[in-house]
Amino acid sequence: MAKPPPSPATAGSLPPTGRRRLLGAAGGLGAASLLGCAGTGPSPGMTPTPADSDLARLDRLLAGGLPACRVAPTETEGPFPLRAALAGAALLRADITEGCPGVPLTLRVRLVDVNNGCRPIAGAWVYVWHCDRDGRYSGYDGMGNPGQSGRSFLRGVQRSGADGTVSFTTIYPGWYEGRITHIHCMAFLASGALKNDSPSMATTQFAFPDRVNAAVYASPLYGKGPNTSVLRLEDDGVFSDGAEAEMLTVFGSVEAGYAAGIVVGVDPTVSNPVEAGPPGGPFGGPPGGPQGGPLGGPGRRPPMPGGAMPLRGGPGPRGGSGGRGGAG
Repeated sequence: MAKPPPSPATAGSLPPTGRRRLLGAAGGLGAASLLGCAGTGPSPGMTPTPADSDLARLDRLLAGGLPACRVAPTETEGPFPLRAALAGAALLRADITEGCPGVPLTLRVRLVDVNNGCRPIAGAWVYVWHCDRDGRYSGYDGMGNPGQSGRSFLRGVQRSGADGTVSFTTIYPGWYEGRITHIHCMAFLASGALKNDSPSMATTQFAFPDRVNAAVYASPLYGKGPNTSVLRLEDDGVFSDGAEAEMLTVFGSVEAGYAAGIVVGVDPTVSNPVEAGPPGGPFGGPPGGPQGGPLGGPGRRPPMPGGAMPLRGGPGPRGGSGGRGGAG
């Protein structure tokens, strides 16, 4: 009898060596679990290794156009985009872990052109970033990120291949007060190198299924436990008006690591104005542009890490009026 295909968020197995690496990383909890990303380079034994079967299933779904061909909702860049780092080569990498402990995650993003039969977009720059397991962002001091200026963990840029896809090696994000688990993404149609003021053709965020968040935050690797500040997507300031087009498809398990992916629909004829986040990092140059855009979208804007005052929301969805409010 044929073995049934893996199911989202539960499938996959890890070879004994990979399992030992993951469990070994969890063995050093305690004070270290409160320090966030302790290293500045690759962390031995923490390279995400989701099962090949999970990655293969995810790739088949992405190639088939999962979920549907539509323009990705536009979200705010802020509050921690670290645009100044785009001007150099520091973020041009697929492995963005930089020693951050956590549950392994492989992230696939596939860009498609909504004006051209949803054909893949090759040669686009894709920038992703997210917080560590304790809710801290690299590159900034203050606002819930003490001592993180000059660091670049959990940020990376890749150029899409012929199939429109980029892949990042990272960890499952943590959470912070006022926001549900998420990953930031910007895509750029740049003929040359990126600049800190390059306008994006897509600025969006990705959400995770509730059941996966629950499984990850029950792991001893995530000492903060479950998110008690935002319990549901509809309570989140960014995803409250619907997250169907921003929901990642996820396969795997805490023990094996996760494979997550999404198709991002893009209209290459339009671009988003540049926002500016808080100054930070040694990468040089201002992040560019005036801060934020008109506040839009329903609901109260959530606070940033550490309870600081949130930045204003970004520009509204293309062709619409008013953006979704929310912190980063």
